[in-house]
Amino acid sequence: MVPVRLTGPRLAIREYHHTEGEVDALHALLGDPEITRFLPFEPLDRETCADQIELYLEEAMAEERDTYRLAVTELAAAEDPQDATPVAQASLTLGGFRSAHLGYVLGRDVRGRGYAGEIAGLLCDFAFHALDLHRLAARVDVANTASVKVLTGLGFRPEGRVRHDRFKGGVWCDSYRYSLLADEWPGPAR
Repeated sequence: MVPVRLTGPRLAIREYHHTEGEVDALHALLGDPEITRFLPFEPLDRETCADQIELYLEEAMAEERDTYRLAVTELAAAEDPQDATPVAQASLTLGGFRSAHLGYVLGRDVRGRGYAGEIAGLLCDFAFHALDLHRLAARVDVANTASVKVLTGLGFRPEGRVRHDRFKGGVWCDSYRYSLLADEWPGPAR
């Protein structure tokens, strides 16, 4: 395994560690109904989050890695990003024809700081440069206006609305689809 380590102006993206603190941090994200309201699954319990980190590490060890689920930490002068507590999650799921789906989930305490744009920008650079992908796609719940702004701000283009593409909490939900091609990516604003 070649561990992923991406660093932006305020954030670091790295592999998860299977520790109690990392399980707690993931549970704070994926166990919170407010945070998961736009995700395609119900909130997860702590035990499931522990199992998820184990799965993330198995995926990271795959000979032909096709899934990157990564911890996002804040850069702080007094703390090594490798040891810092995750405040968000970043993901890339590779598909065929040099493509991938991009995703991110932020904790309540760090919303509104522009972190989603920084995370998505770091993932775009990683996807288009290190992984030599041609296309990135993203799915966004139609009610998630903040994520729409993040994606369009990075140059993602709308591809359409998918009706009733997920069923959650007894309700069918629609999603927007966005994409970005390698030759459309100028790189993150610095």
